[in-house]
Amino acid sequence: MSGPAGPSGRVLDLFAVPQEYRSIPGGRGRSVVAGDLVLSPGRDVTTARWLDPVLARLAVLLDSSERRSMRIAVPVPARDGSWVVDGWGASRYEPDTTACHDLSVLVGTGRLLHAHLRSVFSERPPVDSRTDRWALADRLAFSVPQLLRGAVDPLDARHDLLGEVAGRLDLPAGEELATAPDQLVHGDLAGNVLLDARGVPVVIDLAPYWRPAVWAEAVCVLDAVLWLGARPQALEEWTGGGRREAMLRAIAFRVLSDGPGCAVDRYANILRLLPA
Repeated sequence: MSGPAGPSGRVLDLFAVPQEYRSIPGGRGRSVVAGDLVLSPGRDVTTARWLDPVLARLAVLLDSSERRSMRIAVPVPARDGSWVVDGWGASRYEPDTTACHDLSVLVGTGRLLHAHLRSVFSERPPVDSRTDRWALADRLAFSVPQLLRGAVDPLDARHDLLGEVAGRLDLPAGEELATAPDQLVHGDLAGNVLLDARGVPVVIDLAPYWRPAVWAEAVCVLDAVLWLGARPQALEEWTGGGRREAMLRAIAFRVLSDGPGCAVDRYANILRLLPA
């Protein structure tokens, strides 16, 4: 299979896979399997240089454990040693896997993953090199309420919703989350956990942010309730203190990163479940 949206012959050659490939879910609909690799577009070269080597070592370490409670899809470099070729990155293909939609498994996997990431990234990596819409949304979501209120045009359907979120954030970013230190987190965990043939969770497509792990968990819970069929009662644990702030900033992050076509009504329904 080939096509204008797929990887070029050069990409396939440098990753040493056949020139034929097939599409799979992921990578915003553009990920493909070629040989024993998954190739995904839109990879940032700078991010991959510091993230992928560490993830590859961690993935191998987890795979060598006698009691594997989770796994990470192994990033694979190209033949020339680069981690990204023309915007495409590669990881080892995980056959016989199914998507995990169980919120308890997603949350548990996230906590294990973040514990491992905390041990291997003791200092802040250069996450600020990213300029994609998700990175920009993250920065705005953790800005002071005044900036959040003016993040979109008043004619944008998201404007009033963001204003309501900002109105509930009566403290600057970090004051309620001060006891939850920043670390490297996966900011898009829901939808990026597979279960292998033995039921072991496999984490894919790590979206790196330097934020408290409780915020990444809030994003996961929010996504699971909105899109994966998790029960809204899962939000009952996010109604006070730092967890409430984490959920509010998760909502702001998703509303901003989803863009003007955001499902505003869905997010407004979630906001109604949180105390004003």
